Amino acid sequence: MKSDLIKKGIERAPHRSLLKASGFTDEELQRPIIGIANAFNEIVPGHVHLRQIVEAVKAGVRMAGGTPMEFGVIGVCDGVAMNHDGMKYSLVSREIIADSVEIMARAHAFDALVLVPNCDKIVPGMLMAALRLDIPAIFISGGPMLTGTFKGKRVNLISVFEAIGQVKRGEMSADDLCALEEEACPTCGSCAGMFTANSMNCLTEALGLGLPGHGTIPAVSSARIRLAKQAGMKIIELLKKKITPRKIATKEAFKNAIAVDMALGCSTNTVLHLPAIAREAGIDLSLKLFDEISRKTPCLCHLIPSGPYSLADLHEAGGIQAVMAELAKAGLINKKAKTVTGKTVGDNIKKVVVKDYQVINPIDQPYRPEGGIAILWGNLAPEGAVVKASAVAPEMMHHEGPARVFEAEEEAYEAILAQKIRPGDVIVIRYEGPKGGPGMREMLSPTSAIIGMGLGRSVALLTDGRFSGGTQGACVGHISPEAAEGGPIALVKEGDLIEIDIPNRRLVLKVDEGELEKRRQKWTPPQKKLSGVLARYAKLVTSGAKGAVLEE
Repeated sequence: MKSDLIKKGIERAPHRSLLKASGFTDEELQRPIIGIANAFNEIVPGHVHLRQIVEAVKAGVRMAGGTPMEFGVIGVCDGVAMNHDGMKYSLVSREIIADSVEIMARAHAFDALVLVPNCDKIVPGMLMAALRLDIPAIFISGGPMLTGTFKGKRVNLISVFEAIGQVKRGEMSADDLCALEEEACPTCGSCAGMFTANSMNCLTEALGLGLPGHGTIPAVSSARIRLAKQAGMKIIELLKKKITPRKIATKEAFKNAIAVDMALGCSTNTVLHLPAIAREAGIDLSLKLFDEISRKTPCLCHLIPSGPYSLADLHEAGGIQAVMAELAKAGLINKKAKTVTGKTVGDNIKKVVVKDYQVINPIDQPYRPEGGIAILWGNLAPEGAVVKASAVAPEMMHHEGPARVFEAEEEAYEAILAQKIRPGDVIVIRYEGPKGGPGMREMLSPTSAIIGMGLGRSVALLTDGRFSGGTQGACVGHISPEAAEGGPIALVKEGDLIEIDIPNRRLVLKVDEGELEKRRQKWTPPQKKLSGVLARYAKLVTSGAKGAVLEE
């Protein structure tokens, strides 16, 4: 066993002495040592209950004959970090999480890992580490939050963001907003919709690295505790069989995950994270591959924020396994892919049926004929851009309008709430990309303000930054190359006409090339005073089109 490096032979007497100082017995040290990566903190609602999940994991590990050793992992709450400088640190944390798990696993010679994440960057960060390390590993998330109820309607975190615009318009009172914030997030768990956290947890299950139910069992359900115990037991089986993440997360498994991504209408952030995760296993996932799979994979679900159904509804309808079973009817899932169950995808879904065809549409009657995410190209995005097509109003699938240019998210947000944006406008927020931000901030505040101000069916937003999974509307992000790298988005001027054509995958700045070249000759990148981790990140980070990974 790998852990023999820290516990076997007379030369390791000092090591054993230190472990005994931590309370471990000789009997425990003779067993396989399983590292438990716990992302618990008292800030993130998706993580406040992870101690209970981890205790269940430890029980499972011990029942199966292993010795669990828990360690901590950082986690940013994207909602709390939203719309201020704190959001610059969220994507940065993904790399730090991956590095910290690698450091702990290598330094302490763990035989295997159980990874316990829940929210936005913690899931992909841990997935990156699992594929980088390639020792037996299994994931067990904290699960999704339940929706709240306000004035007889279901509500969630995005309801609160959008309500700010409603207050500004005089459609809601400040007292009602206070009442809404009390009800919108009623339980622990990752926020109640197909936002980034739940998207990544569902795709972890589709990828084969989480047990069935991993992505959808509610955080407050006892079934989540039982699943955690099962994950603890299963890791010992994976260790005995020498099944490692790279044997599961193959190119075909990633294609399965992308197909599920498109069927669910997941967050656009999946297009940032999946390539970064795959890269750790030496697998290339291009934007073209995402679009190819999107064009042939129907969107089967109409989930929050683009539709009425929650993660709890999806779970009751059969969950991710039912979605995969429905896709398999059309040959859109590779059933030979391996999973942490020890069985193939085909074995896992053999007896699975959809329990509610309102939540998971039949494969021959999809919500949309194409996938939830589309990739756009054009002279404004030569390397590509990303839009959640399933959350775009029909009348905005093709839109042309004048550019309203802002150099930072806060400027655009203030303009929207001050009613300076008019129907037909195309808001452009730039210098918010991986390098330019730095950190590629999410734009949930301005996108929610657009909806709250009643402009969701008449105004588009473009950025080299990114969006929350809670974003809806004609919002195009990840525009690459970014402005800070001299990408065409840096050359846009107030009033320039921009065409967005989602069905034909086009994003066009209607300015002739000669004029653009004149602007390019005059352009100079803005200088930002950076220090600490942001300065290092800005120097090393690559394009959003490549997953915003760091240079080697």
